[in-house]
Amino acid sequence: DWQPDEQGLQQVLQLLKDSQSPNTATQRVVQDKLKQLNQFPDFNNYLIFVLTRLKSEDEPTRSLSGLILKNNVKAHYQSFPQPVAEFIKQECLNNIGDASSLIRATIGILITTIASKGELQMWPELLPQLCNLLNSEDYNTCEGAFGALQKICEDSSELLDSDALNRPLNVMIPKFLQFFKHCSPKIRSHAIACVNQFIMDRAQALMENIDTFIEHLFALAVDEDPEVRKNVCRALVMLLEVRIDRLIPHMHSIIQYMLQRTQDSDENVALEACEFWLTLAEQPICKEVLTSHLVQLIPILVNGMKYSEIDIILLKGDVEEDEAIPDSEQDIKPRFHKSRTVTLQHEEERPQDPDDTEDEDDDDTLSDWNLRKCSAAALDVLANVFREELLPHLLPLLKELLFHPEWVIKESGILVLGAIAEGCMQGMVPYLPELIPHLIQCLSDKKALVRSIACWTLSRYAHWVVSQPPDMYLKPLMTELLKRILDSNKRVQEAACSAFATLEEEACTELVPYLSFILDTLVFAFGKYQHKNLLILYDAIGTLADSVGHHLNQPEYIQKLMPPLIQKWNELKDEDKDLFPLLECLSSVATALQSGFLPYCEPVYQRCVTLVQKTLAQAMMYNQHPEQYEAPDKDFMIVALDLLSGLAEGLGCHVEQLVARSNIMTLLFQCMQDTMPEVRQSSFALLGDLTKACFVHVKPCIAEFMPILGTNLNPEFISVCNNATWAIGEICMQMGAEMQPYVQMVLNNLVEIINRPNTPKTLLENTGEAGGGAQRDPKAGGAVCGGGACRAQPPKPLPLPAAITIGRLGFVCPQEVAPMLQQFIRPW
Repeated sequence: DWQPDEQGLQQVLQLLKDSQSPNTATQRVVQDKLKQLNQFPDFNNYLIFVLTRLKSEDEPTRSLSGLILKNNVKAHYQSFPQPVAEFIKQECLNNIGDASSLIRATIGILITTIASKGELQMWPELLPQLCNLLNSEDYNTCEGAFGALQKICEDSSELLDSDALNRPLNVMIPKFLQFFKHCSPKIRSHAIACVNQFIMDRAQALMENIDTFIEHLFALAVDEDPEVRKNVCRALVMLLEVRIDRLIPHMHSIIQYMLQRTQDSDENVALEACEFWLTLAEQPICKEVLTSHLVQLIPILVNGMKYSEIDIILLKGDVEEDEAIPDSEQDIKPRFHKSRTVTLQHEEERPQDPDDTEDEDDDDTLSDWNLRKCSAAALDVLANVFREELLPHLLPLLKELLFHPEWVIKESGILVLGAIAEGCMQGMVPYLPELIPHLIQCLSDKKALVRSIACWTLSRYAHWVVSQPPDMYLKPLMTELLKRILDSNKRVQEAACSAFATLEEEACTELVPYLSFILDTLVFAFGKYQHKNLLILYDAIGTLADSVGHHLNQPEYIQKLMPPLIQKWNELKDEDKDLFPLLECLSSVATALQSGFLPYCEPVYQRCVTLVQKTLAQAMMYNQHPEQYEAPDKDFMIVALDLLSGLAEGLGCHVEQLVARSNIMTLLFQCMQDTMPEVRQSSFALLGDLTKACFVHVKPCIAEFMPILGTNLNPEFISVCNNATWAIGEICMQMGAEMQPYVQMVLNNLVEIINRPNTPKTLLENTGEAGGGAQRDPKAGGAVCGGGACRAQPPKPLPLPAAITIGRLGFVCPQEVAPMLQQFIRPW
């Protein structure tokens, strides 16, 4: 049995004490000392010794010792000498029942970290011993073992259900189920949490015991302990997704139970229960089983949409003016650029699906997901299932909420109105002439949180507003929204900017008469905004350019807009991520201004080429010496390629002299072969745009480019495949009969794509993803509703762009394409 050296032990304890000091200089010394001590293999023995044996030390110090050990295990467990590893494992198992819950939890974390280092196979006694300890009469031992098992189930659920370990779940699941009836709530909660880890993967051992599991869950439905109720709700939500067949016989009572739990006094339980309605809305049986319960459910969801007192404190709901307070860096979420995708020209006018807009939802600085958001998201998806049938239950409530003297209640009513906008639009139309003016009035409410939610809700009805005579609603709405863009509250500025971007997408050229006024406001905001909202402002300007197109190409508008944009462009360094939204914005502006962008194009073009070149060089150095260099952030290159596309599209043949004076074709050749799909996607978009704008520079490279295009006709990467297909079609139109040597390289793949059987019917109805001209993707992602549930968009299908390109190939090289006719004519 290993024993510490007394002097060494004192040294380690002193280190642990120092590392709890807030002083940064002390922290630095601690880090250096840790590095030195890690050279001694038995340093880890001291750490485990402090954790498990030194009961005289205080708990935080002992726990910290375990957490440092956990980091060492993570970093270099493979190099621990055998006796050290064995000592640590033995100590963990012997002390899992420590009297302190903090120490038990720390040992549990340590065990699961060792297990995740491939040690589940190498530590065969671990699972049997932990399961055995569950039978202990001593509460601490049972609880400690369960805590460790729960962490192992979370970290290694797939491995536990595999043949690699002889399926230990066959023993574990029945064992866990026995503990659902344990007298301690903590143990009951662990037991359910362990089993819950295996529902989504439909683990075989669980499926064989599914009826017992459900029966036991029902028995715990009225448990006193909130943690137990939370885990019961979580289990039922997951079962609804994977084994609805087993729940259907009990559906009535499950719904009754969930109605109670959604109003649970513990918000965490209520939130888990509220997820049930979101999941149920996606099941085919939703309407059938829920119709009779709507009368109870709707008021509960509406009630859940009020801000809680704690929300209001976190949101600084009482601070009205904060525009002068600088943003802290952690307020700013990382932005990801969506690569340019080529789309059909006539599709540009298509009204936008609200899911596509970047609804930074109304309270994104709060914890990401709470009862308010979940209730709103549930109401949103249920409105899409029940449509107008929801309104009889909602309208009486709405009347009361929207005109309520208390701002918190009024605010929740406005959120309700926004949440049902998509699903209940038809039924709401008769009330909108009265409601829209009321909402426009709410834009000048004295509470910032009311003003910001009014922005969001109005954006959800933008489509209807735009369909009415402009003087009735569009003009007053636009006037008020522009005032809100210059609000003195940052949250309102953000909501107004996002709402205005949605209005721009809906109104398109309807905005042309007001352009001067709109630009004055947006440019004024440049001087007013802090960091975070500046990024949203770029988006509003880019969307304006996309929406009004060439109407922006007027000297007075260019004079207003370009100086502040170019000033920002000059201020930002090449490695600043704020370039992303600015480059995206300029890409839209360049496309819209066409020849009007000429005076600004040279420095913009040069910088984009530099960004691509720098990123490629950094990637090369990283690939050759990964230990010396950092991997580059390829988003810089992707955004630069997209802006070059925008320039080529906007400037047309004027881009020719810029291309002539740069090495862009060489860089493009490298980008087209990048390992990252988004880089290839943007490269092919640029290739297509350059082909249209200045084919003279593309033509010499065709022999090298065509094989690369051919290999990228891979339907697994839909957008890459689309853009490659489109680029081939554009090259075709320029090459004419000279395309002949390359037809065979691409035709088979295109024929295969057009014949793909697995494109779902609904997807074929909006096949407008690719073909005619290059256009930016509608901004993807974002929230379905002010509630903020994110629903991913299904990928768009491929047959149409392939069909267009096959047509173009056939047009220029009929001899080569004709023999294949039988293989594609039907779908074509």
